Amino acid sequence: MDNWITGAALSGKLAAIASHQRMRIIALLAEERLHVSELARRVGMSRPLLYMHLTKLEEAGFVAGKLELGEDGKAHKYYEIVPFELVIDTATIVAAVAADPIDGDGEE
Repeated sequence: MDNWITGAALSGKLAAIASHQRMRIIALLAEERLHVSELARRVGMSRPLLYMHLTKLEEAGFVAGKLELGEDGKAHKYYEIVPFELVIDTATIVAAVAADPIDGDGEE
């Protein structure tokens, strides 16, 4: 994990993986890159719901999607894991909070 991460960025990363379904998606993609339809089948959810989860994971930097042209001439979307290490300890939280600008209103 980057040592310069802010509290807001750390919160975003934690929120992205604060779902059992999204952790299952990460676990499957850690084994191999998968086509959206195959990934939806393996996690047992609709493609629209899967896309919602994948979008959150992609925005947080955990997965990456890529369109590829198939033999049939159609574009197929594949997802793969983006290697990461996320360390959560007291020092990480203290550093992340210290990196945040002080806005004075106590709200994020």
